[in-house]
Amino acid sequence: MQNKKIYDITIVGGGIVGAATAYKIQLKHPNLKILLIEKENYLANHQTGNNSGVIHSGLYYKPGSYKAKTCVDGRHQLVKFAQEHKIKHDVCGKVVAAVEESELPFMNKIFENGLANGTEGIEKITGDQLRDIEPHVKSIGGIWVPCTGIIDYRGTTEKLAELVSAKQSESKIVLGEEVLSFENGQETTEVITSKNKYWTKYMIFCGGLQADRLAKKDKVALKEKVVGFRGDYYELTAQAKHKVKNLIYPVPNPAFPFLGVHFTRMVNGDIECGPNAVFTFKREGYKKTDFNLKDTADALSYKGTWKLLFNNFGFAVDEYRRAFSKKLFLKTLQRMIPDLEMDDIKPGGAGVRAMLLNEQGDTRDDFRIEYKDKSIHVLNAPSPAATACLAIGDAICDMANKQFNLN
Repeated sequence: MQNKKIYDITIVGGGIVGAATAYKIQLKHPNLKILLIEKENYLANHQTGNNSGVIHSGLYYKPGSYKAKTCVDGRHQLVKFAQEHKIKHDVCGKVVAAVEESELPFMNKIFENGLANGTEGIEKITGDQLRDIEPHVKSIGGIWVPCTGIIDYRGTTEKLAELVSAKQSESKIVLGEEVLSFENGQETTEVITSKNKYWTKYMIFCGGLQADRLAKKDKVALKEKVVGFRGDYYELTAQAKHKVKNLIYPVPNPAFPFLGVHFTRMVNGDIECGPNAVFTFKREGYKKTDFNLKDTADALSYKGTWKLLFNNFGFAVDEYRRAFSKKLFLKTLQRMIPDLEMDDIKPGGAGVRAMLLNEQGDTRDDFRIEYKDKSIHVLNAPSPAATACLAIGDAICDMANKQFNLN
């Protein structure tokens, strides 16, 4: 064993949560040897790199929840980090636009949430005030959220990983290796990847779309299952970009587990419209026709999937129809921007959300991180995990200090 390099902590998953966790632990414990393993050839290749790049404000989350606390704290840390390391970002603000009277009660509720969560500067505005900010939006009123922004999450992840190996020459970032198995010994764990073997004292799993499978390999008694939902985006064509200044969100429907289609100005100047939310037949599939037999069987043999689809049947049908109809997608966009036309939008990218479902078909809405033996598992980290990544990294670092006796 003397000839084998032993890492203090191995982190599985090179998305932004994995990279932020490695960064925070290395910052707190500069002498620890940390190994981060990512199965893709690039960091941030799944949920992190295929979302809309929004720095969330903390408006939507239940006061006192893990999401609410880490989103606001994480946002402050993220903006400071971006400023310090010259990562592309812009705290440009957003509007939440109510289109119908029936939306006002829930709009008021999320406004109160925002106040309780410490979302700075939010204010209710009239339809006329909203049009001063976004002239093409049809609205009866809304919320102005000045602290929302946009950022390059891929660039952020790469910088976090770069700083880990810069702070400790024996820490390492490994790309293009999939963790296949791990054997827990008395003092170390042998980690077997698709290309190598590594030895480590402790493990932290930030597997995103594969979180439940990694947990089961570690013999975590997990009843829930990760089910993937793809979100398709359109982009505004050059002739229509002037119709969106920054970020425009609808009032979310409280009966539906997603925020709804919105408009986002990206850091590169493109305007994304979307996403929808459809069940995906491949966890890491970004095309409408992508299919994986294992992923499909895994999801469709789970009663929680069927209960979720049944409980949201009308929404599910509408979302699926929209996924294959530009006309229907445009119609949804026209609720807030009526003068959008067919030639104003073109197909964009797509992302896949990892949703941890319980057997009743309810999404595990809050973040969920658990400890077992010599490992920590991030079991559920949906939006706003990218915004909250540095605060989540702090929480995991605190857990590691306690459970791994790092102090």
